[in-house]
Amino acid sequence: MVNRSERIFYFDALRALAILIVILLHVNGHIAELVHYTIHNIYTLQGVHQTFVTNFLRIGVDLFLMLSGALLLGRSESVKEFYIKRIPRLVKPFLFWSLVFTVMLFAVSYFLPGVGIVGQFGPMGFLQLFKDMLLCRAPGSVVYWFVWMMLAVYILMPFLNKWIINADLSKIEYFLIVWVVYNILVYTLMLPIPPAISFVVSPVGFAVLGYYMRYTPRRLFTNPIIIWSLIIIPSIMMLIYAYTLVHVDLLFIFERYSLPVTLVAIGVFCLFKNTESINHVATPVRKAISSVALCSYGMYLIHGQMMMVTRKIFHLSSNYIFDFLVLFAVGFIFSWLIIYVLSKIPIVNDLIGVK
Repeated sequence: MVNRSERIFYFDALRALAILIVILLHVNGHIAELVHYTIHNIYTLQGVHQTFVTNFLRIGVDLFLMLSGALLLGRSESVKEFYIKRIPRLVKPFLFWSLVFTVMLFAVSYFLPGVGIVGQFGPMGFLQLFKDMLLCRAPGSVVYWFVWMMLAVYILMPFLNKWIINADLSKIEYFLIVWVVYNILVYTLMLPIPPAISFVVSPVGFAVLGYYMRYTPRRLFTNPIIIWSLIIIPSIMMLIYAYTLVHVDLLFIFERYSLPVTLVAIGVFCLFKNTESINHVATPVRKAISSVALCSYGMYLIHGQMMMVTRKIFHLSSNYIFDFLVLFAVGFIFSWLIIYVLSKIPIVNDLIGVK
């Protein structure tokens, strides 16, 4: 049983990094669609950069899951207490922003018919768009799969917590070994496991991994050589492997729960946990990082829609640097400013995704 009353800065730093990584991953996704990579330009410096970062940045969701486990597992909370406190903080912002963007996309489609987002205007068309938004089918809403995944993890977490509280280190390590083997079977050997199972099993394992990485006494995970090896070696291996498949898949993307991505996520978590300079940054930097961390969930919920609408309205093409800067500014900087400003308004503070 652990005490969480004191805020831990390296958690804030990891959360801020995670949302930055997720947004950069989605920016690169838009860029890849705009550039239209071929067998020729995939070998340019830009193509190598795209291939590398697209795989390295897969750790964003993994870090969010590890942070959830590190923060929420080991608590002395009943199932009822957990649900009352945690589920609304996940669901209310999701419903709020889904409604906001439904209105926004409806209005954009009405006044700018060329955008072509809504096919039917009127109450039924609005309700259909809202439903599609919630179910990740509306333009820009594909990122909302994360909310459904986290909801499944949150539903299971109180029961997982009961086991964690009474489990010793060896039992948790055994669980993690089995979980890693499962992920290898599913995401490396590609065994035909029903997706619905992996949708829950893999994320839950990352939550346990986050708890373990926070409290493990193993000195292995404090060794700088080991930590940097966990980050660098899998990253290079992913790049090399991706280029062996260029003739089959121009931009091969590793699954976020695959072994190399998992190793990089562990390395990054350990790096932030054990690097003193990260935990003793200057006060202004500390405040900025903590602000991004607090706004991260709201930023996640709005960045995809904002980038999608920006791309459609301004007809971004294939100017790599310009498009990247515009999409990053909209997805990260403007998203943070919107959530930060709205967090100062008490009436909506509970709805926008600040935590």
